[in-house]
Amino acid sequence: MSVPVSISPAELYRHGLRLLLAKDIPGWVGLWAEDGVMEFPFAPPGRPTRLAGRAAIADYMRPYPDHIDLHDFPEADLRIHRTTDPRTVVAEMRGVGRLVQTGRSFDMTYIAVVTVEGGRFTSYRDYWNPLAVLEPGVDFTGSSSR
Repeated sequence: MSVPVSISPAELYRHGLRLLLAKDIPGWVGLWAEDGVMEFPFAPPGRPTRLAGRAAIADYMRPYPDHIDLHDFPEADLRIHRTTDPRTVVAEMRGVGRLVQTGRSFDMTYIAVVTVEGGRFTSYRDYWNPLAVLEPGVDFTGSSSR
């Protein structure tokens, strides 16, 4: 997918959310710079805390729709804040859906710090709560679970 270089970080972020809801993981990965970095500061032990490069991000995200069936990122809960760096935004949001393996409801709030350069994600720090979805015996995102 081709993304205009002039797209703002907030616009790119919103577009990425639409792709995730459409379960278009290749499209979402296509929004990344080749050398982009995704970090999970609150990842539980044994899970990745840092993914370096579009290929690593693609490998990590590929099984995501098989484990989490996202239904919505409610607009009322989405806030995208500009920062003093025009390339970086802070997003507050809520994701709603279900865990595919158990059928259990999925409802989680997130904060992400996202940097965009040249119309592509270059840095994405995802502050999510792993305790909200972890259940004994449930591996909801494969071997490189989120």
